[in-house]
Amino acid sequence: MGKTYERIDGRLRTFIEEQHIFFTATAPLDGDGTVNLSPKGVSGSFVVLDELRVAYLDFAGSNAETVAHLRENGRITLMWCAFQGPPNIVRVHGRGEPVLRDDPRFPALLGRFGEVDHTRHGLRAIIVVTAELIRDTCGYAVPNMSYDEDRSLHAQRFAREDDASLSAYFEKKEHVATSIDGLPGLPLPLPAMPPAQ
Repeated sequence: MGKTYERIDGRLRTFIEEQHIFFTATAPLDGDGTVNLSPKGVSGSFVVLDELRVAYLDFAGSNAETVAHLRENGRITLMWCAFQGPPNIVRVHGRGEPVLRDDPRFPALLGRFGEVDHTRHGLRAIIVVTAELIRDTCGYAVPNMSYDEDRSLHAQRFAREDDASLSAYFEKKEHVATSIDGLPGLPLPLPAMPPAQ
């Protein structure tokens, strides 16, 4: 029922790009550490960079567990599942890296995301994932659900922030600069947002 793929292309790429939500899973190396699972769903915030690399925009939130785990060990799994149409689940297991605002690669990567206004969501970093294992499974138990639209609440909340106020917001949060398990998270203060290329 499941199949392993060498690359992200063809119908697999089409399926991934058509989904309105995906999930990320990371964990620290410490066996007693906190496993993190996050939904991601702002339209236009995910791109396939090439046959083995994908990226998504890491927007403002009340913690930075994914960034912390990737900085420590790089392990990440992304998952998409079909809530409409033929059943399917796709997982990309790989190595992830948070590309932070002051990284020289940041502007060119940001330029790949042309379908979302990143200025409205408190963009912190761009997560780049290199696939090591790409698999699909049947998805027969995933329910049929319909997509109505993106929620506007995140953009409404963070569109009013500038670099300084966004950095101050993160500094007030207990688990942004440091993870739940005490790992280094998002480096603060937040560097200024460079223009996209």
